[in-house]
Amino acid sequence: MVFMFKQINLKFKMSHITREVVDNGMSYQKYLEVINTLLTEGKTTGPKQSENLVQYTKLNMQRMHRMDKTTKLGDEIKQVMGGIEQEQIWVVLSEGWCGDAAINVPVISQIADLSDKVSLKLVLRDEHLEIMDDYLTNGGRAIPKLIAVDAKTLSEIFTWGPRPQPAQKMMMEYKVDNKGLSKGEFTKKIQMWYLKDKAQTLQKEFSELIKSN
Repeated sequence: MVFMFKQINLKFKMSHITREVVDNGMSYQKYLEVINTLLTEGKTTGPKQSENLVQYTKLNMQRMHRMDKTTKLGDEIKQVMGGIEQEQIWVVLSEGWCGDAAINVPVISQIADLSDKVSLKLVLRDEHLEIMDDYLTNGGRAIPKLIAVDAKTLSEIFTWGPRPQPAQKMMMEYKVDNKGLSKGEFTKKIQMWYLKDKAQTLQKEFSELIKSN
C-alpha cells in the first residue's frame, strides 16, 4: 500500500520585537533626555539631519512639555488600566522630529503609568526599520506606532497608531484632495484638532483596545 502525503508549507511571521529590543528600549524620561542632548549638539534623532528637522524637534519639545502639564486622564481610562492583569510591554516607535509623536507619546506615557502591569519602551524608528516595516500604515512608515506585547512571550496583544482615528481620517482625505491647503497649513489644522480634542479620543481608543483584548 502506498501512502501519498501532501506537503504543506507553513509560513510563520517572525517578530522583530526581540528581548534585546525591549531591554534597550527607552523610558519616556530617557527619550526626552536623548532628544535634549542631541538638540544641544544642533541635531535631532535619525540619520537625516537638517535645520528644518532640528527646528521641528525644538518645537516638539515644547509640545511634549505642554502635554505633560495639561493632559488630564479620565475616569474610564483609569478604571480600564487598573483592571489589567496581564503583564505587558508597550513598544512605541517614534522620532524627535515627528509632530504626531510629540502630541501622542506624552499621553501614552501617562496612560502606561496608570498600571504597574505595563512597561513603556520607546525605540527610534530609523534604528528599527525591520519593526517599522511590520507595522506600516497604508504602506508608509508612519509614527508614532505602538505595539503592545506580552511581557513574557513578546506575542502581540494589540497595536495603535500613528494618530487617533479622526486625525488619521483627516490625513487620508488630505492626501486624496488637499483642497488647496499647503502642507504647513494642513499641519496647523491637525494641531488645532489636537488642541481642541485634549487627548480625549486617544484615551477612548486605548480604553476600547484594552477592553477588547
